[in-house]
Amino acid sequence: MERPGPSEGKKARTFDLEAMFEQTRRTAVERSRKTLEAREKEEEMNREKELRRQNEDIEPTSSGSNVVRDCSKSSSRDTSSSESGESSGSSDDELIGPPLPLKMMKEPGNHIEEDIVGPLPPPLYEDAEDDDDDDDGDSEEEENPVQKIPDSHEITLKHGTKTVSALGLDPSGARLVTGGYDYDVKFWDFAGMDASFKAFRSLQPCECHQIKSLQYSNTGDMILVVSGSSQAKVIDRDGFEVMECIKGDQYIVDMANTKGHTAMLHTGSWHPKIKGEFMTCSNDATVRTWEVENPRKQRSVFKPRTVQGKKVIPTTCTYSRDGNLIAAACQNGSIQIWDRNLTVHPKFHYKQAHDPGTDTSCVTFSYDGNVLASRGGDDTLKLWDIRQFNKPLFSASGLPTMFPMTDCCFSPDDKLVVTGTSVQRGCGSGKLVFFERRTFQRVYEIDITDASVVRCLWHPKLNQIMVGTGNGLAKVYYDPNKSQRGAKLCVVKTQRKAKQAETLTQDYIITPHALPMFREPRQRSTRKQLEKDRLDPLKSHKPEPPVAGPGRGGRVGTHGGTLSSYIVKNIALDKTDDSNPREAILRHAKAAEDNPYWVSPAYSKTQPKTMFAQVESDDEETKNEPEWKKRKI
Repeated sequence: MERPGPSEGKKARTFDLEAMFEQTRRTAVERSRKTLEAREKEEEMNREKELRRQNEDIEPTSSGSNVVRDCSKSSSRDTSSSESGESSGSSDDELIGPPLPLKMMKEPGNHIEEDIVGPLPPPLYEDAEDDDDDDDGDSEEEENPVQKIPDSHEITLKHGTKTVSALGLDPSGARLVTGGYDYDVKFWDFAGMDASFKAFRSLQPCECHQIKSLQYSNTGDMILVVSGSSQAKVIDRDGFEVMECIKGDQYIVDMANTKGHTAMLHTGSWHPKIKGEFMTCSNDATVRTWEVENPRKQRSVFKPRTVQGKKVIPTTCTYSRDGNLIAAACQNGSIQIWDRNLTVHPKFHYKQAHDPGTDTSCVTFSYDGNVLASRGGDDTLKLWDIRQFNKPLFSASGLPTMFPMTDCCFSPDDKLVVTGTSVQRGCGSGKLVFFERRTFQRVYEIDITDASVVRCLWHPKLNQIMVGTGNGLAKVYYDPNKSQRGAKLCVVKTQRKAKQAETLTQDYIITPHALPMFREPRQRSTRKQLEKDRLDPLKSHKPEPPVAGPGRGGRVGTHGGTLSSYIVKNIALDKTDDSNPREAILRHAKAAEDNPYWVSPAYSKTQPKTMFAQVESDDEETKNEPEWKKRKI
C-alpha cells in the first residue's frame, strides 16, 4: 500500500458562513411559525368553548318566564362558575354584545342590570370627561400666545449714549451686532461675555455716517451695513470689509443707467435663499439688488412710480420668505411689490396704504409668506394679505413713532405681531406692543425704558426678544424655561476681576523694515530715574531732547531715518545771520586790501589805470586856475 505524497494529502475543509447563517435563520423562522400556529389553534378552541357556553346559557332564559329566567340565571351562574373556575363577574355570561373592557370589569362597584339587551354604554364616563377637560385646558394654553412671550428676565447691553438704530442677530443666535447714531458698530458674543456685558469689538465702518440697518446673511458669515452714505458695505463676522458698493453717476437722468446709488440709503436686506445677494433702497428713487462677487455694478434696478408715472422715494424694502417677491414702501404712502425677476411693473400696488408724506419705517412678511405687516409714519400698524391686496386686513392706530427705522416683526409661531412706540424725552416710557394676528387685538405690552423703542427683533431659534432704544441701550428679554442659549449663557458667568496690567512708559511702534543700526535698546522701567530727574532743577526745566534714530511716538527723527528728517537736518535749516551787515563786510576789508584775491585780480586786465590827481593846497589851486575862473570868483 502506497503512502500519499505531500502533494496528495487531505484538503482542508471549508465552511460557507453565509450559507450557515441563512440555514440558521430559516430554521428559526420555521420554529417561530409553528409556535404561532399552535397558539392560534389554542385560542380558536378557547373561543369556540366560550361561545358554546354562552349559547347553552341563553337557550333556557329565552324559553322560560321571568321567574324561571331568574332561576336559570342562578343555576347557569353556578354551573358556569363551577365549570370555568374563573373569577369573572356574574354579568359576563348573560350579556349580548362585545365583552366588557378590562378596566370596567375590574371595578367592584360597577354593576350592570342583567335585563339590559343591546350595546353597552361607553365606558369610563368620568375619566373621559376628565381627559376632555385636560385636553381643553391644554388647547386653551396652546391657543393663548401671550403665555409664550419670553419676558420674565432681561439683560441690558450698553451700546452708547445715542440711539440704537440697527440690530442684527446671526442665524445661530451666537452673536449680536448693534449700530447707532454715534457711527459705531459693536459686536456682542453671548458665549464669550460674562456678567459685565461688554462688547468684544467696536468699529466705525462708515466713518461719519449714522448706521441705519445691520443684518446677518442667511449663512451668518457676512453682515450688511447700511448707513447714511450712498454706498452699502458688507463686512465679515470679525468686522473686516468684504466689499463696498460702487457709487453711481448723479448727473445721469435715468437711474437705471447708473452703476450704483447716487443718494443717501435707507435700509437693506439679504436674500433669504440665495447666498451673496442683497438689496438696498435709496433717496435716488430706486431699489437695487447686488451680488457680493460683483461690487462694481448692481444686479437689477426697481424704480417705484406713482400712478402718474412720477418718481417716488422708497423708505424701506424687504424680501418675501421664499425670496421671489420684493416689497417696498414709498413716501407717497404706497406699498409696491415686484416679482424679483421682473423689474418693469409691480405685481401688486396699493396707492394709499399709509398717509402721504409720512415715512413708512418697516415692511415685513410673515413666516407663512401670506401676510405683510407695515409700520407707518402715521402712527399705525397694518396687516395685508398679498393674495387679496386691495385693502388691509387689520389696522391699529395710536402707536407714535419718531424714527424712520421703527421696526415690526412676527413671533416665531406667526400668532403675534410686535412693534415699538416712541415718546418724547421725559414724557413717559417706550413700550413694546403685542397684537394677536388673528383678531389684531392689543393683547400685551412691555414697558422698556424712559426712551423710545426703535428696533425689535424676535429670534425664532433662541425665542428671545432684542430691543434697541433711543437712549443707547440694547435689551434682551428671555425666559429660562422657554428660551434657548443666547442671554442664558452669559448671565450665569461671574464677572472677571480686572487685572492690573504693568504700565509701560512708552509704546513701541514696530517697524519691520528698521535696520539693527537704528534699533534702540530695550526699555526698562524708568520710574525711579524719572523721580530723580524730577528733583534735579536742571533736568526738570530742560526741554525734551530731539528723537534719536528714525523717530517714534508720532515724532519725526532728526536725521537718518526718513527723507523728511534728512531735509530738516541738512537743507531746510535756518542759517540767517542776525549781526550788523556793514560790520560783517568791513571785517574782511583789511585782508582783502593786503591780499586781493577775489575782486581786484578779476579786473586787473580790463580795468583802466587810475588817473586820480594829487590833492593840492588851495593856493596852488588858485594859481593854476584859468583866467575866466578867477574873474568869476
